[in-house]
Amino acid sequence: MASGKKEHELIVSVSPHIKSGETVSRIMWTVSAALLPALAGGVYFFGLGALYVTALCIVSCMAFEVIVKKMMDKEATLSDGSAFLTGLLLGMNLPPSAPWYVPVIGSMVAVAITKQLFGGLGFNVFNPALVGRAFVLITWPRAMTTWWVPQTGGKSFTADAVTTATPLGIMKEEGAAKLLAHFGDSATMYKSLFLGHVAGSLGETSVLLLLIGAAVLLIKRYITWHIPVTYIVTVAIVAWIFGGKDPETHKLIFFAGDPLFHVLSGGLILGAFFMATDYVTVPSVRSGQIIFGIGCGVITMLIRLKGGFPEGVMFAILLMNCFTPLIDRKMRSKTFGLRKAVPAK
Repeated sequence: MASGKKEHELIVSVSPHIKSGETVSRIMWTVSAALLPALAGGVYFFGLGALYVTALCIVSCMAFEVIVKKMMDKEATLSDGSAFLTGLLLGMNLPPSAPWYVPVIGSMVAVAITKQLFGGLGFNVFNPALVGRAFVLITWPRAMTTWWVPQTGGKSFTADAVTTATPLGIMKEEGAAKLLAHFGDSATMYKSLFLGHVAGSLGETSVLLLLIGAAVLLIKRYITWHIPVTYIVTVAIVAWIFGGKDPETHKLIFFAGDPLFHVLSGGLILGAFFMATDYVTVPSVRSGQIIFGIGCGVITMLIRLKGGFPEGVMFAILLMNCFTPLIDRKMRSKTFGLRKAVPAK
């Protein structure tokens, strides 16, 4: 039309329509801020190597976001915080000893392939950071399973830093007796897992610092309890029922597992609160989210107890991402006022 008046676009969407002051950008930056306590704890225990790996992930993710957007003749939108958050989450899933090419390649897979080739923000099927981590884990397994012994005071690590196994790795390869000997006693083990000072990625360092960030997201109502609680409770129940092993035969025995160890160990807290709650890749209905959390918990423990890897959080979330469309379809709420058709007699 040549009337000179600005035409207004009419957007039609499904009701109900609820206005909110929250934006994608604000949510992304708030989630990033909620991870800062855990990042600070990682730097405190592992030194500048942890900060270097995380910064390299963030910069690489933002760079690939710009590059791919320009190749597609689209405007780069770094201000929405999604690329920054992807890089931060990827860094939280890497060992602080990772060589420079691991964060860079992982970032490329996360942003250029998993996110942008699927259509960009809001269209990706899988969690980008977890796909990036899965790729580098398969490609460079040695680099991804080399863990530094945590120190204190932010000491810088060198090439001759002492390496060790993660608590889950010790449990998997050497058993509960060796794990207790490593920490001294069970009380010290639980304290170390909760407060920090254990080998692993930044997201495995301190449960306390991760819970502080998770509390912020729950208070802000950016996430709900449905996935994290069902995920963690399922892990605890399965660990309690199937997590014990006979010290002589090393076969699983019933009702002898240590649920607290499995809840506090590995990337469960990071995955349950910060990655399994991703808006795009998880079910949208509450009942579906509960099923999603239960599925994540079962798969996580299946891998921990019977799989070849000591940890299963990453694989569990990615596998359940595959079922998100099916869960949403089967668990979607009924349309208000709609009655079920009665077949004619």
